[in-house]
This record gives sequence, structure tokens and C-alpha cells, in this order.
Amino acid sequence: MHPDTRYAKVGDNYVGYQVIGDGPLDVVFIPAWNSNVDVMWEEPSLAHFLRRLASFARLICFDKRGTGISDPVPLAALPTLEQWIDDVRAVMDATGSQRAAVLGHAEGGMMAMLFAASHPQRASALVLMEALARLRRDVDYPCGIPSDRVAMFLQHYEERWGTGANVDQIAPSLAGDARFRQWYARYERLGIGRRASTAMYATTFEYDLRPVLPTIRVPTLILHRRGNLHIRAGHGQYLAAHIPGAKYVELPGDDHLFYAGDVDRLVDEIEEFLTGTRPAAESDRVFATILFTDIVRSTERAAELGDRRWRETLEEHDALVRRALDRHRGRLVRTTGDGALATFDGPARAIRCAEVITRDMRGFGIAIRAGLHAGEVEQRGDDVGGIGVHIAARVMDAAGPGEVVVSSTVKDLVAGSGLVFAERGAHVLRGVPGEWRLYTVQH
Repeated sequence: MHPDTRYAKVGDNYVGYQVIGDGPLDVVFIPAWNSNVDVMWEEPSLAHFLRRLASFARLICFDKRGTGISDPVPLAALPTLEQWIDDVRAVMDATGSQRAAVLGHAEGGMMAMLFAASHPQRASALVLMEALARLRRDVDYPCGIPSDRVAMFLQHYEERWGTGANVDQIAPSLAGDARFRQWYARYERLGIGRRASTAMYATTFEYDLRPVLPTIRVPTLILHRRGNLHIRAGHGQYLAAHIPGAKYVELPGDDHLFYAGDVDRLVDEIEEFLTGTRPAAESDRVFATILFTDIVRSTERAAELGDRRWRETLEEHDALVRRALDRHRGRLVRTTGDGALATFDGPARAIRCAEVITRDMRGFGIAIRAGLHAGEVEQRGDDVGGIGVHIAARVMDAAGPGEVVVSSTVKDLVAGSGLVFAERGAHVLRGVPGEWRLYTVQH
């Protein structure tokens, strides 16, 4: 019998989810970029994988917005990673799950990693299957796909979408199984349309989770098939080398699909990792987007306005900042006299909040500059500290009146958000090693 399908509200949209099992721990499964929680039960190997997980956990499955039974999304405005992890929080809230192990497959691993880094209080563990930090090749990331081959790769995938032909690469052990090929073709078609699949997959090439990896502080298991030709084992090895304390298990086989090949060996590794005695250490560190704002020429403006009017201006500024933070789910850490320090669990919201603050203060005749960086912060009671905060302050120093300037880390994390940036070149930030590429948000 299949589990009941329910819906959780995310903004104005609905996310479809299912719950199976009643084990002592919760596991949230984040699939790759295509899924359908109703159709997945039709394939015996996939149903077996899910029931094995549900034998020792309460398993929560869902289709992210734009896929499967969840609400569609406009192709011209696909959700960002931070918006998609809102889907994870929504289904956890709807099922009463306060804390869960997060299990991500392939591109779903990107969502899982960002969720675990941004919300460690809700992630008891992280399990990554055939996952990756980045899909595009870089000088220090040779396992990715070269930029000059991306367009051809996407065209090839689009032409095969919904036909079953993709099984040849992602599940070679089942390539000769006509029944499986027919089911998988239907699974693709009912998961997402052909053109939409290309648009969604293309966005994946813009993501770069490498800056997030060192900030993941929950127990992490990385599973990768040695002969995977779709997401090569080098991706898993990179994750293991850059996530602190991660356990890496390289399994025999050539399949990318987790429910092809030796499914039980895969689940055995997951069960041992999640049900063992290793404690899930609470962390006082979290991955966040840090925003600094500052009133330009505040000393001169105070002299021009006089004490009383300047005090009123600062009160208006503080009230406006708090309203903007409330609207964009930011947390005010402290005001700085003529500015503010705030943190966010999503970089796109942080950028848009900074834009609102600079725009609205302009209406009072006050110029604001803002700087943003995403990285690990150390929580010190109500305050935050660490190198990430220091970098954000230096990024703000590089901004001019009315400008919102971001580090390359922030820019890379908001791929697909519709935000537009102008490059400001490489900068040496005072007190921070190396050169940093900075970008100005274009209004």
C-alpha cells in the first residue's frame, strides 16, 4: 500500500509530500531535480529502497516546487536554492519534524548541503548519494563538465528526455531491461516537462556549493559508485575532502540511480550511519549570509541636520531596517550607530533586503551603502563573529553611496534568482588573506 499524499503551503504554492514509517528518527529525502512521489512507488527497486529506509526511520518524501505533484513554477523565474530549501522546512513543519537526517541524491544533495549548513539545529545528519558541489569544471575542480560542452550536454539530455534513453548513462545495469526503460521514460515525463527539465538542469550548472562545504558541522556520510559516468566519483571525493569529518564510502558499480544495482548495500551503509552511537554534536557555528549597512558621510550629515533632526533620522533608519528585515526573514544582530549588522539563511533575500533599505533611505535624503558575504559565522549569544563577519564588513567598505556590493560567494549562490550583477574586479580586503572578486547589484 502506498502512503497518502498531502500538501504543505510554501508562500502561495503547494508542495506535495508523503510520510512512511514510524521509526525513532526522521529522514527527509531530497531527490534529484526530477521526481514524482506518486509514480515512484510503481518501480519495485525504488519502492524497496524507500521501504528499507522506512524500516528504521520515519521517512518524509516530497517533490520540490516545479516537479511532480507540486505546483509548477515559471521557467523564467525558477526558485533559487534558498527558496527550494524552504520546501524542506515546509514539509518538516507540516509533519511535525523538529530535527531530521537529510538525505540528498545528485543535485538534491546541493539542497541538502545548504539546508544542513544553514539550519544545523534542524539537521541531525547529512547523507549524500552521488552528489556534487559543482557541475561545471573549474581550474581547481577538474571533475566537472567543461564550459564549452555544457550546451551540447543539455541538448543531448533534452533530446532523450521522456524516451527512456537516459537509462543508458544513469543506470547502465538496467539498460537492457525494456520494462524499466518504459517506466523510467514515464517517470521523467510525469516528473517535469521536456523544456522545463532543460531549464531546471541548466540552472544547476550555475551553482557552486564549494564555499558551503567547510561550514557543514553535522555528521556526514558520502556514498558514491566507483564507475558512475554521470556524476563521476571525483565529485564525491571532493565533498569528502572538504566537509569536516565526513565519512566517504565508494561502492562498486556503474549506476548513478541509487535504486539501480546493489540497493541493499547502499541502504545498509545509511542505516549503520544513522542508527549508530555517534552523537550529533550541537554546533555554535552556522552558514549564513551577513549584511552590513552604513550611512554614507554620517558625520557630515549629522552636522548638517543638527542633533535633534539627526537623532530622528537614526530612529527612522532603525525602524526601516527592522521592517525590511522582518519582511525578508533577516535577523538583526545589532545596530552600529549609523548602520546595521544582520544575518540571513538565504543570500537572495539578503540582497533584496539591502536593496529595500538603500532605496527607502534614499527617500529621506540619506545614502546607504551595503556589503554582503556568505560564510560561516560563530554564534555568541545574540551576537555573531568569525572571519565571515569580518569579510562582509570589508565588502561594505568597497561600496559607494547607494551601492549593494557582494562577494563572489554570494553571487554564485543566487544563480537563477534573476538578480543581475556588475563585476567590480579583484580586491584585497584589509585583514583578509588573498584577493576577492566583488560584484555590484544592478537595480
